[in-house]
Amino acid sequence: MDSNRTMTYIEAIRDGLRTEMRRDPDVLVMGEDIGGEFGGAFKATKGLEAEFGARRVMNMPMTELAFIGAATGMGLMGLRPVIEVQFADFISTGFDSIVQYAATTHYRWGAAVPWVIRAPADGGIRSGPFHSQNPEAWFVHTPGLKVVAPATPADAKGLLLAAIRDNNPVIYFESKPLYRSLRGAVPRGDRATPIGRARIAREGHHVTVITYGEMVRQALTAADSLAPEVDVEVIDLRTLKPLDRDTVTASVRKTGRAVVAHAANRLAGVGAEIAADLGQAAFEYLDAPIHRIGGLDVPVPFSPPLEDAYRPGADDIMAAIRETVAY
Repeated sequence: MDSNRTMTYIEAIRDGLRTEMRRDPDVLVMGEDIGGEFGGAFKATKGLEAEFGARRVMNMPMTELAFIGAATGMGLMGLRPVIEVQFADFISTGFDSIVQYAATTHYRWGAAVPWVIRAPADGGIRSGPFHSQNPEAWFVHTPGLKVVAPATPADAKGLLLAAIRDNNPVIYFESKPLYRSLRGAVPRGDRATPIGRARIAREGHHVTVITYGEMVRQALTAADSLAPEVDVEVIDLRTLKPLDRDTVTASVRKTGRAVVAHAANRLAGVGAEIAADLGQAAFEYLDAPIHRIGGLDVPVPFSPPLEDAYRPGADDIMAAIRETVAY
């Protein structure tokens, strides 16, 4: 029997939740409208209450600060909650529970807080400023958290399994534009993707594009469009904290050029840390300045042409690659 199945990105998330809930009775899910036939705003939890019951699929009121705090208490008592915030934008209402308490608990008194927050992030689907943000930099900057951002259906499941099994609090950023538009092979069973290990999504020798989430698809599109003119290597970070600095550095030392891209606004984004790190670890190998690509420093527009101008895509990555190679 084939060890893989073809699934959409969101089907892989649901499969990951079901796999862990069957494997470990201490795993539960909680969030707004996640139970019953509704199954969450994007249907990621549809069918779970019918299988596991309302004690393990818990509908919450619109009080992120309270139910994330409750999940921390559950984690301290031995459970493994998976929290859905309907949109990553709403995570700000639970910020204090995350960064002031859950992230510091192990440091302060040695206790594990094994929860996962599923945060549907990113734009490109005309949802406006309250439903399109990429707030990952807040949490990468916070000691005590792990942060992951899968770009494929296989990693959507694999990183979710790893996050649920991790004894640290993990923020799991899932890319809404990929939910039903991206299909791929997903391993059956409980094969986890290790946290902290990047993936070489495409091998090349002229320039390295370093990215994550939906921008991996954009980078691969750009790389395919430029071949054979330019041989582009694409690094899918998969984990934003801890960063796999070794894989990134090795690739840039090989190619001599780097483009760092993300959908989040560029100012003080994750790409800034990567570029600064490469400036130290690979300076003598660089044949061109490191090129950073990110969103504009404005709220995410609702208007389609304005959002397209705000948010980088394959054409922007292609232009950056050409500029970097021609330097």
